[in-house]
Amino acid sequence: MIGTAVAYTLAIFIVLAAVATALFRDVLSAIVVFGAYSLGMAILYTFLLAPDVAMTEAAIGAGVTTILLLLTIARTTRPSTDRLFERVNVPAVIAVGAFVLVLGTLLPDMYAVGTESAPVWGEQGVLTETPSLYYIENTFGDTGAQNAVSAVLASYRGFDTFGEAVVVFAAAIAVLLVLKREVFT
Repeated sequence: MIGTAVAYTLAIFIVLAAVATALFRDVLSAIVVFGAYSLGMAILYTFLLAPDVAMTEAAIGAGVTTILLLLTIARTTRPSTDRLFERVNVPAVIAVGAFVLVLGTLLPDMYAVGTESAPVWGEQGVLTETPSLYYIENTFGDTGAQNAVSAVLASYRGFDTFGEAVVVFAAAIAVLLVLKREVFT
């Protein structure tokens, strides 16, 4: 009961922070609220027993991204604003509202975190018919890799990993351009 109340409170905080980030006209305010959003997501991931994702969200979302955005603002001009919030784009709100309604109708069909009736977990927390079990049993045969984590990242999810590397590279180039540092030698 208490865990559910915490999860709902975190979810409400995250949604409010996301909306505030989108609506603040002042860029500095939006960055600070975005950092709070990322921190809320990290706490929620911890609550949902995903500490690896939580640490990544805290380090990248709340930490590095916030610092890079603040550095970008410090290096560029900050326009003065008369209004506190942006004007609301009605078609965008309608599209997002429709998406939230669709997700809301699917939410009751999801299993609660930690329930034994969830298909991922079987008797006493032992994995049964899941992708994880498949990877554990077939990694060496499918890929020849000794390390299951490396096989998943490089073989099973190779395109996804490549896409993530391209995004990180593009972000690094953008940071170098914004900070006017030419280190391309």
